Amino acid sequence: MQIPIIMPQLGESIAEATIVSFLVKPGDQVEAGQDIIEVETNKANMNVASPCRGRIEEFVAQLKESYAVGAMLGHLEATPEEAARSGLDTPSPKLTGDTEQVRATGASSSAAGETRGVKPTIRGLPVPAHAAGASYMSPRMKARMDELGLHAADLSGIAGSGAAGRVTIQDFEKYIANLEKQKLTQASTMRVAVADAMRRSWTRPLATVGLPVCLDALLAHRKQASPKPGPALYALRALAIALAENSAPAGRLVGNKIVHPSAIDVGFAVEAEDGVLVPVIRSADKKPLKELVTRYDELIELARQRRLPGDATGGSTATVTNFGTFGLMWATPIPLPEQTLVLGLGAGRKMPRWDEATGQFVPVVEANITLSFDHRVLDGGAAGRLLTRVADLMTHPGKL
Repeated sequence: MQIPIIMPQLGESIAEATIVSFLVKPGDQVEAGQDIIEVETNKANMNVASPCRGRIEEFVAQLKESYAVGAMLGHLEATPEEAARSGLDTPSPKLTGDTEQVRATGASSSAAGETRGVKPTIRGLPVPAHAAGASYMSPRMKARMDELGLHAADLSGIAGSGAAGRVTIQDFEKYIANLEKQKLTQASTMRVAVADAMRRSWTRPLATVGLPVCLDALLAHRKQASPKPGPALYALRALAIALAENSAPAGRLVGNKIVHPSAIDVGFAVEAEDGVLVPVIRSADKKPLKELVTRYDELIELARQRRLPGDATGGSTATVTNFGTFGLMWATPIPLPEQTLVLGLGAGRKMPRWDEATGQFVPVVEANITLSFDHRVLDGGAAGRLLTRVADLMTHPGKL
């Protein structure tokens, strides 16, 4: 009995994945749930498992090609008993001869050379960074941009010669011709995914508040702790507690309703090759700091290897990013499209602080923390109160 091997849903915002390698070959016997194909998404490298026990008959998918969720990747020959045991006793028709139709269902490319890549299913209207004329595009312009796989934001570097500064098709073609004379490199799958997420995030009015926090108590606590939490984990735990006390600041505005989070799942940014991944600690408000360290360190390593498990990505309430690791003292991070908040932690440095007890300035280690937020959901006062609470918790690490 022939069983189809289907591209599974690998995450809530993943529409497709690219074939990296075949872990078995046609003719091999496999067990139910055995990993048979390695694929790459915009979040991590993952595996496609065998739907049941049987023999690999063929793979119709091609290496380095992208396939949509639900696309046919190959076929497995199984006995009726094995198929029934796995709930797969409804046969599917075998694809014959030409596999181009299969590829077409899985890959999103055009004849004009649009690059294949993983694209999230949730998409928003791109906003040009600085192009007055890009707000209106002729049907011919839109068709040409679709053909090349470009967004309206890509027109921000074009000086329009049309009415009111509008970018004409002639302006566009001249711009493309000039680009082709310059050095071009292919953007990675992750870079394209990050760019898409930032375009969608920027459709909202975003604002940032910040304040300095003394890290002396935190550093002393960390010195005595075993295992030692990273500074960003202190911030993550403090944010989780603050949001557990009042989840409204982490709500999302949908229409005229604020959607409150069902759990305080907080992500943290990890730099990976040519991009950033955001692993998630689930219910970060429920476990004390010392119980989060091992999981936190494990997720950092998995993220750097781009092998995050599905349950450790997506669906988070907010993100924490430690831009201080780059020596930065202040930054304005952008929340992910599905989030309202991102908490940033700057580099610590020695600063003088007035001590009322001694009547003199004393040196302390101080860092700036920032909170970037969707201004439709939060105003400056609410954001300031949330950030002040986070700072207070960070200066009393014993409460974490």
